Amino acid sequence: MTSTATTDPPAGKSPGATADRRRWLALAVVMTASFMDLVDVTIVNIAMPSIQKDIGASFSILQWITEGYALAFAAGLITGGRLGDIYGRRKVFLLGMGGFTLASMLCGVAGDPHLLVAARVLQGATAALMVPQVLAIVHATFPAHERGKVFGMFGAIVGLGAVSGPILGALLTQWNLFGLEWRPIFLVNLPVGIAGLIMGRRYISESRAPQALKLDLVGVALATGGLLMLLYPLTQGRELGWPLWGFLSMAGSAVVFAAFVAYERHKTRKDGSPLVELSLFKVKSFAAGIGVEVAFGVACGVFFLIWTLYMQIGLGWSALRAGLTGIPFSIAVSVAAGLSVQKLVPRFGRKVLQAGALSMMAGVLLYIWESEHFGTAIHPWQMALPLTVMGLGMGLIVAPLTETVIAGVPREHSGSASGLINTTQQLGNAVGLGLVSVVFFNALDEGEVARGHAGEAFAAAFRHGMWWVAAVLGVVLALMFAMPRKSAAGAEAGEGAEGVEDAGPELAAAA
Repeated sequence: MTSTATTDPPAGKSPGATADRRRWLALAVVMTASFMDLVDVTIVNIAMPSIQKDIGASFSILQWITEGYALAFAAGLITGGRLGDIYGRRKVFLLGMGGFTLASMLCGVAGDPHLLVAARVLQGATAALMVPQVLAIVHATFPAHERGKVFGMFGAIVGLGAVSGPILGALLTQWNLFGLEWRPIFLVNLPVGIAGLIMGRRYISESRAPQALKLDLVGVALATGGLLMLLYPLTQGRELGWPLWGFLSMAGSAVVFAAFVAYERHKTRKDGSPLVELSLFKVKSFAAGIGVEVAFGVACGVFFLIWTLYMQIGLGWSALRAGLTGIPFSIAVSVAAGLSVQKLVPRFGRKVLQAGALSMMAGVLLYIWESEHFGTAIHPWQMALPLTVMGLGMGLIVAPLTETVIAGVPREHSGSASGLINTTQQLGNAVGLGLVSVVFFNALDEGEVARGHAGEAFAAAFRHGMWWVAAVLGVVLALMFAMPRKSAAGAEAGEGAEGVEDAGPELAAAA
């Protein structure tokens, strides 16, 4: 790798000690960036009702506040990673962190719902520049024998982000600092981002791929255009009365995706630098794994948004009460994720992921029953059991999924496969957020809400949406049977550390 200029070591310290300190400080910077991204996803959901009341956001706008971020993030991940390979990972990382910080400020000062959505899209796009560089920088900075320790730290950051995001969002919203309502959830990124830029510029060394591929701008345009043609009418359709152009747009997206596949094949023959390596889909286990990623992302996208709406708008809970309610879920995810990677998957392989899908389904069904049984009088402690069961299931899936999916992929394509897996899970999340219009808001009896029975109406819509989540998890379980029986680590012990490395992006995305 190419390194930036460094200063002479301080008196009394060896150059080796200075280099060692620099790389650990560089690690602190990139881990902080990952933490910012993780928290920013979970922190926003808690503040949704406050945003709705303060700036008059419609339900479709609330969807786009999360959907816009997820779509821009997913569409830009592969491109962001390639830009780092070509122009330098440090340079692109700092550009992404600077853009993310600026976009956070724009979110925090937005006074119009549409401006907030635009700022969130910018935030997602800049995160797509920042996040793919994190593991690449770690790979270039730390020797192989130290990466296991480093990725263990990343696992802790994932757990911390999952737990602290909702709580931090709830506290910042509840405290109403300086009368700013929900805005501090975004403005808190400013000091963190500025400090990260200063330290990153000083301590992160530059690195590039030895043989960087070219950018596939046409592929990016076709993929993004197809997604917008599918997701925009899906999200806005209910509010606009399901117009004919919406159905035509969704049907046309299939044509655009077909054109994307054709162009990627042409790009492969032309210069060998497509946006997506289509040959990977010839591996049966990888194709099934991509299906698992998409379906799992859809389930998560639907659940987290309707869960927030149910607790805060339906049941009328405060942001703090809703945030604290999610603690059992977050802790269960963190505990199960650690056990699955270190103990269970090397021994039991895909059975661990299947057990995770079954556990999540069981938790969803239990949640449906409790919502029906206790009605609007349900308490947070009564939600703890289904949330814990769901969290344990999610933890068994998210941590080892990437490693298991790429077990059958040729070694030379493992990097491309890992990036594609991460991207498709984010795309699934974006689709899930779009489907909320169909599976939740279509089932919401607005007449009941108008008559003052919002709790009953939102609870019924929540149960309807949760049945969809259970059905999608059933698809996840079915697709898992086509995945390898053993993970890469379980099949070949010598590749265990590499498998952990590949699991890193998935952990960050899934949290």
